[in-house]
Amino acid sequence: MSHQVVKINTIKHITHDVLQIVTDKPGHLNFLPGQATEVSINQDGWKGKKRPFTFTSLPVSDYLEFTIKTYPSRKSVTNKLIELSKHDELILHEVFGAIEYNKEGVFIAGGAGITPFISIFRYLQSKNKLGNNKLIFANNTKADIILEQEFKELLGDNFINILSNESVKGYDHGQITEDFLSKHIIDRSKHIYLCGPPPMMEAVEKQLDKLKVDKTLIVKEAF
Repeated sequence: MSHQVVKINTIKHITHDVLQIVTDKPGHLNFLPGQATEVSINQDGWKGKKRPFTFTSLPVSDYLEFTIKTYPSRKSVTNKLIELSKHDELILHEVFGAIEYNKEGVFIAGGAGITPFISIFRYLQSKNKLGNNKLIFANNTKADIILEQEFKELLGDNFINILSNESVKGYDHGQITEDFLSKHIIDRSKHIYLCGPPPMMEAVEKQLDKLKVDKTLIVKEAF
């Protein structure tokens, strides 16, 4: 697929700085849960400005959904997206992505790094294969947690939140540390799925190394 124009059906905020955009879906577009595409806006001055966004809908759905963190202070594609409305158009480019579900394990996400995992967990639910998969989600504050209620319903006690800038009852507080990972990764032979900002991922990988987690078990993609 070189490029494909799609029309926005709905666009709304699902947190203070995260947009959920639903578009129509080209009949020949295929992707795996966790994959992404480069997206640009079909308006003068924006068509060549491509940014990678993850599909958060299921591959079998007859629509596409994107869950996108915006940065209102920046003059960027995500900031421009805030101004769009129903019937505006996006341009989709090639499908790509390194995050692919293999076997049951522990998912570790930082901020917008959750987006590849949204489609994966929805897919596992649709196949009744959620099993004992666990999600560790790191954010600055409770208000930053994307789709908190959905993940609670999907995973129950296997949905673990840690907040770096806010102390909230029932939520872990601070950074992801070696001790924190040791507490939540009981079986070190399971897969680790990791996605987030590069500094966060680098720190987590060092901690996983100290815990003697086999590097071949780590599936990762920087966000």
